[in-house]
Amino acid sequence: MASQTKENYIKAIYFLHQKSEAISLSDLGQELGVSKPTANDMIKKLKADGIVISEKYKPIKITEKGKRVAASIIRKHRLSEMFLSQIMEFGWEEVHEIAEELEHLKIEKFFDRMDEILGFPTTDPHGSPIPDKNGNFNKPNYLPFSQVSEGSTVVVKALRESSMDFLIFLNKKAIQLGTEMKVEQVESFDGSYTVSFGDFTNVVLGKTVCDRLLVEVV
Repeated sequence: MASQTKENYIKAIYFLHQKSEAISLSDLGQELGVSKPTANDMIKKLKADGIVISEKYKPIKITEKGKRVAASIIRKHRLSEMFLSQIMEFGWEEVHEIAEELEHLKIEKFFDRMDEILGFPTTDPHGSPIPDKNGNFNKPNYLPFSQVSEGSTVVVKALRESSMDFLIFLNKKAIQLGTEMKVEQVESFDGSYTVSFGDFTNVVLGKTVCDRLLVEVV
């Protein structure tokens, strides 16, 4: 049975794999805030478990088994976030830390029941896809808002990054999933967007914000 620490490594390796198939100990250590020797010790254990392929002086690669295990952990996390948000009415900025604890529970029927109560959602409160029981992801092809042209109308569908600070910022701006926005102006100097939505007009969003909003053009 995997420990919480092991599962955190597996999840981190999976997310790093989304960026590059070749993962270094430095990448992993930086992602988890641990030293290279500490990361290397865990990699040896995960290799013995068949989660990763690792050879001296070569990049770390996640196995198919590792991907399935990671998808199961991610499924539990994102279902938990959705349950906390939709059923228990926590704010989307509050759910991550609680879900970090719940994702390590080993009672599969608990999450199956949670899934059923929620109506089998395909995304979490931040728009990230929830894997099915077989580890399959439905990954919509949304655009970063920063790639949308002036005059376009878009709907916010997901977030590329969902730190608490960013979510609190969006709360203050009254921006959430499903918000429809019209791009009034794109500033070529700094990449900021002037947008209108709902009762708000000429709201300026910096490039960092626009890079993190994933949208669908309507």
